[in-house]
Amino acid sequence: MQRRDFVLAGAAALSGAARAQHPASHAAPQPVPSSAEPYARLQGGVPHHMTPEQESQRVTDSPAPRGPQGRWAARAALPLPRSEMAWATAAQGRMHVVGGYGEGAVNRDYHHIYDPQADRWLDGAPLPRGANHVAVAADGGRVYALGGFVEQNRRSDTNAYVYEIAANRWTPIAPLPRPRGAAAAVVLDGQLHLIGGASEPAAERASVGWHEVYDPKADRWSARKPLPGARDHVGCVAHGGLIHVVGGRFNTFEYNTDLHHVYLPARDTWEPRAPLPTARSGHGLVVYRDRFFAMGGEGGFLVGGVPRQAKVFGQMESYDPVADSWQRHAPMTTPRHAVGTAVIGDWIYVAGGGAVLGGSVQSAVHEAFTLG
Repeated sequence: MQRRDFVLAGAAALSGAARAQHPASHAAPQPVPSSAEPYARLQGGVPHHMTPEQESQRVTDSPAPRGPQGRWAARAALPLPRSEMAWATAAQGRMHVVGGYGEGAVNRDYHHIYDPQADRWLDGAPLPRGANHVAVAADGGRVYALGGFVEQNRRSDTNAYVYEIAANRWTPIAPLPRPRGAAAAVVLDGQLHLIGGASEPAAERASVGWHEVYDPKADRWSARKPLPGARDHVGCVAHGGLIHVVGGRFNTFEYNTDLHHVYLPARDTWEPRAPLPTARSGHGLVVYRDRFFAMGGEGGFLVGGVPRQAKVFGQMESYDPVADSWQRHAPMTTPRHAVGTAVIGDWIYVAGGGAVLGGSVQSAVHEAFTLG
């Protein structure tokens, strides 16, 4: 498949897509134009127009009590339609989105960096190897990329890297003790926690509850108490000295859950909290104004590759950790799953993601939410 078959909007967009996959060698990330096409099919990597049947998968109703609605606004589209990077992270006022599906392949080494002040994307140093569902987290001037799948949502590896923002360079760190993808990564007190995910054998692709912690100073991993209810594609945040894991799936999106657990590091134990109002997986979860905001996700069945009861969630629901309660807000303008999500300033940025159930359609859509 030639790259010219993917972008049909002119030489500028073509050049941007080329740089997105094969970044030139440079000392600092360079600007890259936004995609002229909002959607693309994984099969063939060609532009795609959503059908009425596909748009009917979108759902936004939430059973949670109404809260302040807030508003959504469009932002610069990603350099190309992509999904299944599964999460993003913010560092030094910018959002980093790595790996995923795009341009007809599932093992991309993309590293796109969003600058909200200029409302533009930069092309960062690519991952040392392409993968999807890579867990990411940032601490100071570093971004960590952990594990991932090298096939379509399966065949995980133990690769782990750290990205030095000042040098625009990735370096290997101690590999994961066990291979997994679609895990959650979060930094707490200078330690990097890797929780849940799915592992081998590839044919089974079973969820795991593993909880392992990386010490950057010692470059060493150690074990902690596993997550109750093994699952992957969860939402995960650190707040107030605790770690919250929300939602996710048992093996596939047919078995989404509303489970919400909090990890208490002083006791190395987990406790339940108020469940997520809309059971889902592949959603974003961020801390914004001392609440946890969950958006997007997917659910349903695939029978012979054909969607059944397919849902792409657009619900925006938030959790108050003091009151242990949820409320709802204005839903996403464009529901998606496996999005890149991060908070910078007073905005929640939600970039890319799957436009339909499963990984068949990627998006370059980028929208931001604020309570104003």
